[in-house]
Amino acid sequence: MRQVLTKSLTKMHTYIIMMIAMALLAVVVYIALFHFKAGYGYLSTTNWGPKISNKLAWVLMEAPAFCFLLFYTIRFEMSGVDTGNDKLVLYIMAGLFLVHYFQRAFIFPLLLRGNSKMPIAIMAMGMVFNTLNSYFIGAWLYKFAPAGMYTSSWLTSIQFIVGTLIFLTGMLINMDSDSVIRHLRKPGDTRHYIPRKHLYKYVTSANYFGELTEWIGYAILTWSPAGLLFAIWTFANLAPRAKALTEKYEEEFGDEYKELHKKHLIPFIW
Repeated sequence: MRQVLTKSLTKMHTYIIMMIAMALLAVVVYIALFHFKAGYGYLSTTNWGPKISNKLAWVLMEAPAFCFLLFYTIRFEMSGVDTGNDKLVLYIMAGLFLVHYFQRAFIFPLLLRGNSKMPIAIMAMGMVFNTLNSYFIGAWLYKFAPAGMYTSSWLTSIQFIVGTLIFLTGMLINMDSDSVIRHLRKPGDTRHYIPRKHLYKYVTSANYFGELTEWIGYAILTWSPAGLLFAIWTFANLAPRAKALTEKYEEEFGDEYKELHKKHLIPFIW
């Protein structure tokens, strides 16, 4: 019994160290991305090496998060382990994560237009991050969450209700904003246009704002360090890119864009 407890504590200790390391790395990445632009999409460059189809890259980059957590969930169900938490509650929280990544991995890429490409290096980094993130979420839900934290009453808690509403709102914003971008061009058109509809009236990167909102909501609804870490990483990754996109639009469209007085990422704030 003592050996089992010691082994469990060691795993928990390793998990905490990994999370701290990831949080520190997020700070480094946040600072670095203000100097090294991620060269895909509107910011595409030749500095990141070989590229592959944008559609295929998105599938390969996002699918690991979906597949890993789904595998983790199935393995947990088959193990029959009692963690002291309600399985239904755990599966609902995991399900929200899976819904997001199913859309990002298997629906979003099919909706992409044009023949854009993504650097393999960026795709690979995305794969690693998504796999690690799904591990942190899965390990928290199915192994390290305190016993009794997620009972059936969690579904009526203020954290879960507010967090879920924020999460779903963010998902809708993200999907709607992606749709606005897709419909800027007609088939065969390769010119660039300024997105102006919906939240693009207020920010350069409304789609990123939606994604950030999602993961802030997820951090709240799970009330977990793993959820918080993901929200921090989302901001660290997307905030510098949003600023770089503003600069790119201003470079291409000049005063026409500057006079719109858009924020980079968060409406009315930044």
